[in-house]
Amino acid sequence: MTISFEMTLDGVFDQMEHWFNVEDPELVRHSDELVFGADAVLLGRESYEFFREYWPAQTDDRGFAAHYNALPKYVASTTLSGPLDWNATLIEGDLAEAVRRLRDQYESIISHGYGGLAATLVDAGLVDEIHAGIHPFLVGNAENRLRTPHPVGLRLLAVRTYESGIIAAKYAPAST
Repeated sequence: MTISFEMTLDGVFDQMEHWFNVEDPELVRHSDELVFGADAVLLGRESYEFFREYWPAQTDDRGFAAHYNALPKYVASTTLSGPLDWNATLIEGDLAEAVRRLRDQYESIISHGYGGLAATLVDAGLVDEIHAGIHPFLVGNAENRLRTPHPVGLRLLAVRTYESGIIAAKYAPAST
């Protein structure tokens, strides 16, 4: 299971229109590697609702949008009810147990964002890697910042820097 997210240097996730450049070729290449290598996607409710509105209307020459739209998606939510659209299935019952079953079923699962879902997965020992794209911007007064309910130790697996100033860091939980 891989968690992937993009943030600014000061840990901000929102106001992406000011700092996230979807045209950055290095970012595109990094995203392609992650998504084309995935067999399934795990999303929280907010990510699911945002991506469900965005991705079905997208097309590209690389086949990224078609691949992403076709991937089976699993949604962790206590407020949604099924059935879901966009090739998605609502996870019901114990989240950790459901994700363990998904890990047995799929070779490579990605999850986007670092909210409550990611924190739960890390706490349950279900995360193999965390990919953080750190963008060279400081937003300052923002609502959505990287948060975790308690300290989480990580060990660095790899780091790439791009001409645009983006740092792509790959970590694993220190306990694995």
